[in-house]
Amino acid sequence: MQPGEVFGFIGPNGAGQDYHHQDDGRAPVAHEGSVYIDGVDMAKDPVRAKLKIGLIPDRPFLYEKLTALEFLQFTAGLYHVGKQAFAEKSRELLGRFSLSDRANELIEAFSHGMKQRLIMCAALLHEPQVLIVDEPMVGLDPRESRW
Repeated sequence: MQPGEVFGFIGPNGAGQDYHHQDDGRAPVAHEGSVYIDGVDMAKDPVRAKLKIGLIPDRPFLYEKLTALEFLQFTAGLYHVGKQAFAEKSRELLGRFSLSDRANELIEAFSHGMKQRLIMCAALLHEPQVLIVDEPMVGLDPRESRW
């Protein structure tokens, strides 16, 4: 895979785009092959590999009692983003996703589209090598989808 390449897993619900669960209900496992993220083996060093990934899930979990900026600070801590880099990147992302004027508001007051845009900011904050998106347009209006 080269920088800038896009891969999609498309199919009807239940077609198997997700990991397969073990029959006994334990965590998902890969059936074959290996996954390397920027040269890091996901099976051998999952924490280091995950630091290189940005995730935009179909149903994001947000701490709604935090402000947008506090949530981004929390996320920055998880990904070891320094204070200076955080200040610059959070300002840039909140502006790009039209959330600058809402940075100090509680997330619980956000619309679904605003929450989706905030999770996009969080996923991009640490400048990931790989961005994984799962139905990122769900609940967004046409203008928000173009972003």
